[in-house]
Amino acid sequence: MKRAFSLCLALAFTLFFTASPVAADSLTDGKVRAFINTLQEAETLEGDFDQLNEELSDSGNPSEMPDFSSIFSDSVNKMRGHEAYDRMEDIVEDNGFDSMEDWGATGDRVFQAWMAIEMENQHPEMVREMAGAMDEINNNPNLTEAQKEQMRAMMGNATSALENASKAPEADKQAVRPHMEALRSATGSGEDD
Repeated sequence: MKRAFSLCLALAFTLFFTASPVAADSLTDGKVRAFINTLQEAETLEGDFDQLNEELSDSGNPSEMPDFSSIFSDSVNKMRGHEAYDRMEDIVEDNGFDSMEDWGATGDRVFQAWMAIEMENQHPEMVREMAGAMDEINNNPNLTEAQKEQMRAMMGNATSALENASKAPEADKQAVRPHMEALRSATGSGEDD
């Protein structure tokens, strides 16, 4: 159970950065750089975000996986009404975005492309690990059926996120590829390409 749960959490963290290609405009080098700059500048708001995360964790189901296809857009919506929103909006606009919604949509696309690139290198291994984790969940006598169902749902969400990430437009991947290290640095992921 511990291994399966750990894999679910690792996938959740990894897939935290996936999204869907909704916007019709090309993702440009400048947009990617501007998005990374906002992430770096947002570190100055860490205290505000800690407070916001505490408030949000009290109101939600901690075992529920977020919708990875719109993680940044959803974050923008959750921030509304909190003082962090106004401060973040200033950073976003200073970096050339028209609005928080524009920034969120760009972030969704940047991270979908990032995950697609990562998957190109790790997809077969990741699929094998997910299948092994699913087998472990299904065959674990120490889990109740309710626990198994919850973990199956988490794995299903992770699988959907992987499938979604694989659909990133090639042009988006090309725009993001030169910025992989900067993205890793800005998000603290530190994984090697």
